[in-house]
Amino acid sequence: MTQPLPLQGVKVLDISQVMAGPYACMLLGDLGADVIKIEPPGTGDQTRGSMGFKMKGADSLGFLNMNRNKRSIALDLKTEAGKSVLLRLARDADILVENYRPGAMRRLGLGYEELRKVNPKLVYTSISGFGQTGPWADRPGFDLMAQAMSGVMSVTGYPDSPPVKAGVPVADIGCALFAIYATLAAYIGAKNTGQGQYVDAALFDSVMAFSVWDICDYWGTGVPPQPLGTSNKMTAPYQAMASSDGHFVMGANNQKLWTQLCQLMGREELLQDERFTTIALRLKHRQALQDELEKTFRTKPKDYWVDTLLANGIPAGPILSYPEAFGSEHAKARRMRMEIEHPVEGQVPNIGFAVKLSGTPQQVRRHPPLLGEHTHEVLAEAGVSDEEIANLKAQGAFGA
Repeated sequence: MTQPLPLQGVKVLDISQVMAGPYACMLLGDLGADVIKIEPPGTGDQTRGSMGFKMKGADSLGFLNMNRNKRSIALDLKTEAGKSVLLRLARDADILVENYRPGAMRRLGLGYEELRKVNPKLVYTSISGFGQTGPWADRPGFDLMAQAMSGVMSVTGYPDSPPVKAGVPVADIGCALFAIYATLAAYIGAKNTGQGQYVDAALFDSVMAFSVWDICDYWGTGVPPQPLGTSNKMTAPYQAMASSDGHFVMGANNQKLWTQLCQLMGREELLQDERFTTIALRLKHRQALQDELEKTFRTKPKDYWVDTLLANGIPAGPILSYPEAFGSEHAKARRMRMEIEHPVEGQVPNIGFAVKLSGTPQQVRRHPPLLGEHTHEVLAEAGVSDEEIANLKAQGAFGA
């Protein structure tokens, strides 16, 4: 007998755009929640028109990868009619996620204090760049700014290189995950107490939470951490190394593995080198260590070293491009690419589910929605009659 998805019956209002909010709500939808995406009429979520190439329809592939398992309503929240629709939908919602600038929803009369009067059990999650309080709260917040202002960019790249950001949106995705963890905790609490709460999630805070090793290094030594390229501040060698035909990564990150590595490479003399006898000394002489090891690594190709190191219990791996990674047999076995049927695009590639549940595996139940595709359907479920819908339309609730 198939078990219901864990969030089946949970109603989510997704009033967010671009990445952190939509991604967070998609995760809820993947687990069975009924996610209603409320979008500005005309343009919808900004991500619909993003990216530098076009699909068959108006929606970008980025939008299609962050908005599956949702229904869409086009709703103008600047009109009284539009606000009335949202208040009606909020009556029986469990969760609301928004990422307007701090204070914007409150100025519209749709902040947490207003909506909790309509529905005391509502969990109201606000996602922003810098949070709802503090001197930077009113600043526009995007992943790049969060990486720069949190310290992350200061430790990314190589020493003396120009500023480099992480290649993936760590602040956006990190904030989405932290927001969902807090939102689901608050939802469980509301089930027990009947009282929802306000969740304040910030890109800035979230990406700072990733800085465990770096900030502890600073707090312990008083020396600000610096970028290390692919190296690691806790142990060495643990980084990319050059071979005869390119780079690979490896990690002999404890004394046992260090001994095995030197013996395997026929470089037993390094075990007696006073610069490399302990992890602390190898860290102190990191560049000299790399130079010595690469004298040997450069004698053979990267695939040889990866295979040889792995066969001897030493962690190693190739450096793959995205096409190589998604095309690998392992990614295929882990189902990290899936195809979703879409009414305009046909088969659309989507990134697979990042975690696997044995009893209630996530499901694609709905294609990423067209703008306003489910307006009538959702309002009818909320008890809004056809006549009321017509009146709301005449009052501008769904745009001009």
